[in-house]
Amino acid sequence: MKMDVLFDLEILFGLAILTVLLVRRLALPSIIGFLAAGMIAGPHALGLVKSSHQVEQMAEIGVVLLLFTIGIEFSLKELMRIRQMVFLGGGLQVSLTIVAITAISVAWGYPVNQAVFFGFLVALSSTAIIMKLLIDAGEMDAPHGKTTLGILIFQDLCVVPLMLVTPLLAGNGQGPGGVLLILLKAVAVVAVAHYGARYLVPWILRQVVNARSRELFILTVIFIGFGTAWLTAEAGLSLALGAFIAGLAISESEYSQQVLGDIIPFRDAFMSLFFLSVGMLLDPAVLLKYPVLVVGIVTTIVLVKFLGSTAAARAIGLPLRIAIFSGLALAQIGEFSFVLSQSGLKHGLISADVYQLFLAASIATMALTPLCLRLAAPLAALATKQLPAWLTRGNNSLVGREKRVRLSDHVIIAGYGLNGRNLSKVLKHLALPHLIIDTNPFTISSERKKGEKIIFGDASQPEVLEHAAIIQAKTLVIAVSDAAASRRIAAQARQLNPAIHIIARTRYLLEVEPLYRLGVNEVIPEEFETSVEILSRVLRTLLVPQDEIEQHVAEVRRDGYGMLRAMSRRHSHAVGISGYLSGAEIATFKVRAGSQLAGESLSKGTIRSLSGATVLVIKREQEVIPNPDPVWELLPGDVLLLLGTPEQLAAAGRLFSPPKR
Repeated sequence: MKMDVLFDLEILFGLAILTVLLVRRLALPSIIGFLAAGMIAGPHALGLVKSSHQVEQMAEIGVVLLLFTIGIEFSLKELMRIRQMVFLGGGLQVSLTIVAITAISVAWGYPVNQAVFFGFLVALSSTAIIMKLLIDAGEMDAPHGKTTLGILIFQDLCVVPLMLVTPLLAGNGQGPGGVLLILLKAVAVVAVAHYGARYLVPWILRQVVNARSRELFILTVIFIGFGTAWLTAEAGLSLALGAFIAGLAISESEYSQQVLGDIIPFRDAFMSLFFLSVGMLLDPAVLLKYPVLVVGIVTTIVLVKFLGSTAAARAIGLPLRIAIFSGLALAQIGEFSFVLSQSGLKHGLISADVYQLFLAASIATMALTPLCLRLAAPLAALATKQLPAWLTRGNNSLVGREKRVRLSDHVIIAGYGLNGRNLSKVLKHLALPHLIIDTNPFTISSERKKGEKIIFGDASQPEVLEHAAIIQAKTLVIAVSDAAASRRIAAQARQLNPAIHIIARTRYLLEVEPLYRLGVNEVIPEEFETSVEILSRVLRTLLVPQDEIEQHVAEVRRDGYGMLRAMSRRHSHAVGISGYLSGAEIATFKVRAGSQLAGESLSKGTIRSLSGATVLVIKREQEVIPNPDPVWELLPGDVLLLLGTPEQLAAAGRLFSPPKR
């Protein structure tokens, strides 16, 4: 028997390797490969696996480990930060989907309890597939990525209560008394987990860590996770609830990241078994027997989930473009739906035939997810172009009525992520006029209470830019984490104000040239800047002198940004003067008390002779003097605008500070 199980596992994993390699070549998620391998090896196809029951038992371990790791990754602080997106957006999406599927199922002739259970199955989306696709595309920090994440968090939170309610729908809950008993048990388990997370678990982990044994640490973590799951099962609750609570208890400890790193390899291995076992349960004959019905179910699921998720995103005030992206991202069945479906099959809520149809339709929706994400951008662009602006720009009722902006020579910051926040903080400190545009209505509301000048809207819409007084603005900073949105914002801004200076951040070097082609003055690629920062820090740890570090950094910047300037000169119609000076840059420096330049006249030529840079402008308090006279005497606090190569500017910068002692 043991040899049979080992042989079955070898067959399954061998097929999984082949099918995953194939589906990855087709740009499909690995989960599809696991499901396909299980289907091929299962009893309904080639029948290669003999001990399918034991494989399913090991797959249950995968589900426990998945919920355990979700509990560890779950952060109460992060939940509170995006609580409106999670509870309002996620709550609306799940509720709308359940109601819609229930209504369709009742109209199709199913009893209400079964119809509601079908709604449970369809309401959940695949966290594993969506997160992988968004991370690979670099869109996790984009507005639609954050929206999708918020809704997925709520869905993950719903898994446990949905599993608790499933037996009640089947009539196995023993009436109101049974419901009350389950709730009391759940509250008791959560209370025990809460105090265990605060006191017992950290103490246990500290003792284990002091033993300095990695094996002991991993065994202890597994003992806590499976032990809690077993206790909840003994209390009449689900293994899933216990695993999630155990993970939640560990997430509050200082060792949570180490635990996560040690457990993830086990989780991935056992989760692959779970999807393989689900694939084994699918009978391929159902696709041949009911092809039209399967296509109809898949179409219904995708449409209902797309419309429900899009409506939920619109209801919380997000622009239509972001809502469409999120709706298409969530338009598939999730891995936890398989867990729920097996529970429903066990309690008689679905028949074997319906279960087969559900499996076939679910696998199909998962396979369609990459295609849905590819269609998101063109569909969102088409809808934004064809529909009236008041239907696409977002509902501002959650953040109050906008007041007309009365600013001039100000900086507009499109996007209030990390880059936007840091820039706003510095501009506020320097008392420089600026205005922020963001698409998150809850961010708008909280930041306005702090006194920020921030308006709600999609900066790619001309009405929003006009409301931000872009015609009077001096600079536009595009700080959104969405390459397509950045291009739209740049195109609209350049059209509305040909003279505005546009600075855009982007993730990769490949995204630079399209932005220059649209008239952006300066593009800051994070990929390049990260490489420069790594270079600087490595040299510093090797005790390379700071002046040599600056020299090497200047050389790297000269080569890298020289290439970018060449792109700028080729494509941009509104570049600044620095765009026409090959290898030259413009930088500002402040004269410090005690420096070599303090109290010195420009006629001495110290800056020119010692650095090679040229003085273009001097600013003293509110007075600005372009092309200053050589007799000008520099005083502490004067700000000079210099022109030169990166090396010349680096040399000039040392003249403005007091000599090191």
